[in-house]
Amino acid sequence: MTIDFFEEFQDPYLHSLEGQGVFLAGICLGQLANRQIQNGGKIDDSPLFKQMNFGKMTMRDLHRHLSRVPELTRAYHLGNAATVEMIMSKAGALLLQAGSDEMGVKGNFAFTIAFMNSYEYIKKMFQDAKEAE
Repeated sequence: MTIDFFEEFQDPYLHSLEGQGVFLAGICLGQLANRQIQNGGKIDDSPLFKQMNFGKMTMRDLHRHLSRVPELTRAYHLGNAATVEMIMSKAGALLLQAGSDEMGVKGNFAFTIAFMNSYEYIKKMFQDAKEAE
């Protein structure tokens, strides 16, 4: 797994520990929400999506959602559980290093973009890792 794709972004927030942690959390939770929906369903049918407070999420909310990832990957029998948990672990480590109390507007925006485009970014994370080998 590589997170080199952050270099593509101009926003200084995404070059900070907090920004990268929030963005990776969005990817992780977006993947989980997508796996919760039934065939042909929409992302807004996902139980996790319904729990998200987009635009108003606090760091406390984010920590709470991330702490449930191991439980939810088992409950929904995710085929890529190890991948989702690897991203969750990295996101959590970055958030702990940053030590921020609030996400603010920039955090909420970064989270939402990552959540809604999780497939695109997860592909970049693991495609770049394969190319580096």
